[in-house]
Amino acid sequence: MQLKKIVLVLLCGTALSACQSVSTTRGGAVGADRSQNMSMLVSSAELEAQANQSYQQLVRDAQARGLLNRDAAQTSRVRAIANRLIPQTKVFRDDLAGWKWEVNVLTKNELNAWCMPGGKIMFYSGIIEQLQLTDDEIAAIMGHEMAHALREHARERASDAATQNLLFSGVSILTGGKYDNTIGLAQEGTKYLWTLPNSREHEAEADRMGVELAARAGYNPQAAVNVWRKMQAKGGGGTPEFMSTHPSADTRIADLTAQIAKVQPLYQAALAEQKTKPVQKTTSTKNKTKAK
Repeated sequence: MQLKKIVLVLLCGTALSACQSVSTTRGGAVGADRSQNMSMLVSSAELEAQANQSYQQLVRDAQARGLLNRDAAQTSRVRAIANRLIPQTKVFRDDLAGWKWEVNVLTKNELNAWCMPGGKIMFYSGIIEQLQLTDDEIAAIMGHEMAHALREHARERASDAATQNLLFSGVSILTGGKYDNTIGLAQEGTKYLWTLPNSREHEAEADRMGVELAARAGYNPQAAVNVWRKMQAKGGGGTPEFMSTHPSADTRIADLTAQIAKVQPLYQAALAEQKTKPVQKTTSTKNKTKAK
């Protein structure tokens, strides 16, 4: 029993000492500077390398099946929007020199888009076509997904999981597995009291940062509300908010409306700047995969 106690103390000590309180971004106009607990057991570089590997495999598979960038005009449109958003990321972070942004469109009839750690973006043709997205609305979605990567939400979730696993494993060792069923209930409770609320917080942060990125790039931030109204029209009641990793559409719309007021001056300034000089082109989303 003494040995088990020592093991538990060591595991708890490892879990706690491995966590660092950081803020991965500056706050910007929307104040996205919440303190985040990141485990030293989960590195940014490792997650970015894994994301790049997964992304390149997905690109190869989609290309082999003729599903990658099938509509050249659609791909060009999405990449042009990304090229305006990417320079705005410097407002939140200035350490992204190592990120190799990539933007592709997958022909898939799903309402989906995402951005992996390191700036690997994928839009599904389904979300563009089914919601009949305007450029402003694509920018709202893309800004949201980019914000997840900027805030390193994937790393934050992995850090939480690593810490929880260490602590629950320590309790299991100490009790000889006698209370593993109770531990399972505790893990489920942790899911609803900690993990899911944190994930909803991640979504809210991404919404707020996303409208700022869009506004600074000269896209109407009001489009973010339009997107969620379209999503509401497409879906039913869905999962109750307290059991979901995403806020309800109504909650989202209310919060976005409040944030839009903060970034509206940025949007107006971007429009004024666009009138005085042409939009600068960038090769930041240049990809080895050519649009077909």
